[in-house]
Amino acid sequence: MPMVDIQNVRKQYAGGFEALKGVNLQIEEGEILALLGPNGAGKTTLISAICGITMPTSGTITVGGFDVVKNFRQARDLIGLVPQEINLEPFTKVIDAVRFTRGLFGKPKDDALIESILKRLSLWDKRDNRTMELSGGMKRRVLIAKALSHEPRVLFLDEPTAGVDVELRRDMWDVVEGLRQDGVTIILTTHYIEEAEAMADRIGVIRQGEILLVEKKDSLIARMGEKELIMELADPLAALPGALSDFDLVLSEDGTCLTYRYDTSAERTGIATLIATLSAQGIAIADMSSRQKSLEDIFVGLVDEHGEDAA
Repeated sequence: MPMVDIQNVRKQYAGGFEALKGVNLQIEEGEILALLGPNGAGKTTLISAICGITMPTSGTITVGGFDVVKNFRQARDLIGLVPQEINLEPFTKVIDAVRFTRGLFGKPKDDALIESILKRLSLWDKRDNRTMELSGGMKRRVLIAKALSHEPRVLFLDEPTAGVDVELRRDMWDVVEGLRQDGVTIILTTHYIEEAEAMADRIGVIRQGEILLVEKKDSLIARMGEKELIMELADPLAALPGALSDFDLVLSEDGTCLTYRYDTSAERTGIATLIATLSAQGIAIADMSSRQKSLEDIFVGLVDEHGEDAA
C-alpha cells in the first residue's frame, strides 16, 4: 500500500474555480517526490488537501491507510508540514516552540528527541534565542524542527528554501537526505529545479490542477533529455553547406561553432554519419563536447507544450 494514495481528487471553490482536476497520485514509503509547477498550478492546494487543511470536493486521500476526512486525527498524526510562509511567535524561544508543537499532537515530553532534532538542523546553539532574533534561513529551520517534533512518517516541504542562501539550501538538502534514510516519506514543492534534480527520486509536474506526469527522475531525463554535441571548427564557416541540411545543426553567429542536437533514446544518434559528412566537406573539427538537456529544460518544455494545448 502506498504511504500517500490520492484517487481522483477534485477541489472546486464556490466561485466555480477548479484548483484540482481529478488528481491521481501514489507516493511510496521512504521516497522523495518533487512536485513542480508554475505559480497557481495547484501545488499548495494539493498539499492542503492531503494535510486536511482544505476539504476536497470529491475523491479520496489516504495517508498510511487512514482516510484524511474520515480518519482525520490518525492521518494528521502521521504528517509533518513545513508551510511556505514563515509564521512563528516572535517572543518564544526556539526550544519552547518545538516542544509546544510536539505537545499539540499529544506526544509525551521527550527532551532527548527535541535535542536531536535541533542538533540535526544546526539549531541547538540557538535553542534559547527568541525566534524574532533569527535570520530567515534559521526561522525556516525552526519550521522544519516543529514539523518533525511529533515524529511524522510523511513530511511536506512547501518551498522550504525560498529566500534561503545557497549554503543553507545545501545544508537542508543534507537534512532531507538524512530523513529519507530514516524512512520518512517526503513531498517537496520547489521553484528551484536544481533542488529537485539533487534530491528527488521521482518528479511530478502539475499545471492548472492536473498532473502532467510522474516519473523517476533518472528515467525522465533519459527519456526526454536531448543531448547537444558542440563542435568547435578549425576554420570558420560563412554558412552551412547544403550537404548538411539533413542534420539538426546550428551554426554560431561567428561561424566557429556547430551545435548538433540528438535524441539519447534513439537507436542511432547520427553522429558517425555527421562526422563523415563534415570530413567529406573538408570541414575540420578542432574540439568537441556534449551537454545533456537539464530537468529545467524538460520542465519548461512540458509546461509550455500543455499551455499551448489549453490555449
